[in-house]
Amino acid sequence: MGFRYVTGGLGLASAAWGGWLLLQQPEPWRIAVWLGAVVVVHDAFVAPLVIAVAALAAVAGLRLHGVPRAALIVAGSLTVVALPPLLRPGGVANPTVLPLDYPRNWLLSMAALALLALGCAGARAVLRRMGRKN
Repeated sequence: MGFRYVTGGLGLASAAWGGWLLLQQPEPWRIAVWLGAVVVVHDAFVAPLVIAVAALAAVAGLRLHGVPRAALIVAGSLTVVALPPLLRPGGVANPTVLPLDYPRNWLLSMAALALLALGCAGARAVLRRMGRKN
């Protein structure tokens, strides 16, 4: 059996399991509407934004391949996930709803991502240079 068939089968099995779990919920239509909205938001906003950033980078002459591209995609994804707590106005009535310091944690995540990307890019450059010497 080919790798594609195995991974495709695992994907179908996971989708079936998720569908079964969805139907076990008290109001499955609410979750289904939310999941549909996520797809619409991705296709209407996130994907065009990624394409626009890539086009602007190409016009500016920036090469966004490999590690820089991956880092920007991860940074964008983390930012989209973090937007609701980052944009919330003021405090909340119940402090257990959003108990963490989300702006600080987002900044720490971005810093860790930047350090990881720089480390990967540096390691690739060193390995490339070592390969030329041999």
